[in-house]
Amino acid sequence: MNSPAPIAKKSDGKWMALLAALLGWMFDGLEIGLFPLVARPSLKDLVDTETITATAANAQEAQQMIDGEVGMWIGIATAAFLIGAASGGVLFGWLGDRIGRVRAMTLSVLTYAIFSGLCGVAISPEMIVSFRFLSALGMGGEWSLGVALVMEIWPDRSRGFLAGLIGAAANVGFLLIALFGLVLGQQILELEGVMLSAGLPQSWVTFFIGAEGHKTGWRLLMLLGASPALLTFFIRLFVPESAKWEQEKGAGKTSHWATRDLIGVLIGALSALTIIYFSMNKLEWAGDYATAVRIIAILTAVSITTVGYMYPVVQYLLRMKRQAPTMVSSWGSTIGHMLLGAMLSGVALMGTWGSLQWAVPWADQLAEAEAKQLELPAKEVDARRADARSQTQIWSAIGAIIGTILAAVAGQKYGRRITYFSLCLMSQISALWFFLGNDSVDTMFLISVFIAGATTASFYGWLPLYLPELFRTNVRATGQGFSFNFGRIIAAVGALQTGNLMARFEYDQVFLGTTIPGGYPLACSVMSLIYVIGMVVIWFAPETHGKPLPE
Repeated sequence: MNSPAPIAKKSDGKWMALLAALLGWMFDGLEIGLFPLVARPSLKDLVDTETITATAANAQEAQQMIDGEVGMWIGIATAAFLIGAASGGVLFGWLGDRIGRVRAMTLSVLTYAIFSGLCGVAISPEMIVSFRFLSALGMGGEWSLGVALVMEIWPDRSRGFLAGLIGAAANVGFLLIALFGLVLGQQILELEGVMLSAGLPQSWVTFFIGAEGHKTGWRLLMLLGASPALLTFFIRLFVPESAKWEQEKGAGKTSHWATRDLIGVLIGALSALTIIYFSMNKLEWAGDYATAVRIIAILTAVSITTVGYMYPVVQYLLRMKRQAPTMVSSWGSTIGHMLLGAMLSGVALMGTWGSLQWAVPWADQLAEAEAKQLELPAKEVDARRADARSQTQIWSAIGAIIGTILAAVAGQKYGRRITYFSLCLMSQISALWFFLGNDSVDTMFLISVFIAGATTASFYGWLPLYLPELFRTNVRATGQGFSFNFGRIIAAVGALQTGNLMARFEYDQVFLGTTIPGGYPLACSVMSLIYVIGMVVIWFAPETHGKPLPE
């Protein structure tokens, strides 16, 4: 039985639960913010640049081919991470509804800590992708479990404030890893000397710091991802179980979850992974019908994934209905709310992962081009790139911390629907301004990424407020886990298409007499149009303002 540890007083349980959840979300943000910082440096080290250079006609073509290869792997790694988080949200959400929020949260944090740290010893792009997928399983689960636990333990009047803290905590982690990356970039040579003076072999130091001309220390940042493992001890010692879940267990409702139903999650995850193949493969075997085959295949995969991820919940509700028909008065609304929540989350997540998450790699690219144009030495090129990446993420994260809190407060005060509509509108405007109004990493670049970060991340204060209000206690962790994390499948498709758009529109395009820069600006601007869909869908969602959590 998972009872509160004697160290923590029962009256303090809600504070222990909140602290554990906030730390978990902070580490989630750290994990999410880590990869944009190391994406280009790590993959440039791991792809086979020698073979690419040997096949290129000249140095410029070689650089373009390497950038294309790196961009492809960034898209694949991002998509694998999102698919893993979606699968983990359903898997660990199911576990949380079956064995309890606290025990499942402990397992989820340990999962993403271990595999995130293993990324630091990866020796190929395939290993990066695999470890990112596995670490995301735990991260996706922690989000749904933490939200369910806190919202069930704290009173209804606190939900707006708590939702803001949830979003802010994740972005504090996003900010902390950016600050750490900034310091590491500035002190990388000193750190190398410390490691050598400590007696570490030169081969080890080179492995973790990088070779001459590529001393980025990305492996050290990746290893930092293992730090959340320490949080698991705190969770097990101090955090009490949700009383509402304990009531559900006492009523016998948790026994309706069956392990065999997870076959649906497995099939859904495998189907989702095929999206990567059909998005990134040229499908030469399909000839002139490649585009049509790709669209049909991706839509089919998304449909199979939807059914697979929903399968455990459907089976659970059917068992409950057979045993006690009166216990399932809202069978249809539960499924409908899961799909609706997934659409609302999908808009927010695709807007982030298909658009603004590419701000850091774009800043890296701009800084590298500027430094090489000035013919700076390799050390200064690396320093400028590291500074641009970290500064971009720092200002985006600061904006996000403010935006998530304000969004939750607005949702609590003015209503859920009008707030979501306003967030979509502001996100659309700010994203277009950021990508189409900048061509160098300067003051205006940082101001606009601060505003874009505040608006596009604001949904992560609104979603923890709204999603728990759509589901009853017995399916809350699984229902909101599906809703939020299935949005990551949609975002994965978007992230992959951003990479495809960059390859297709490498050069500037003229639209309505206006020249739009190719590459990141054009691709990310197109993907940001997803917010228009959100402005429409929200009016089909129920307004839950002023209502208690469903029992």
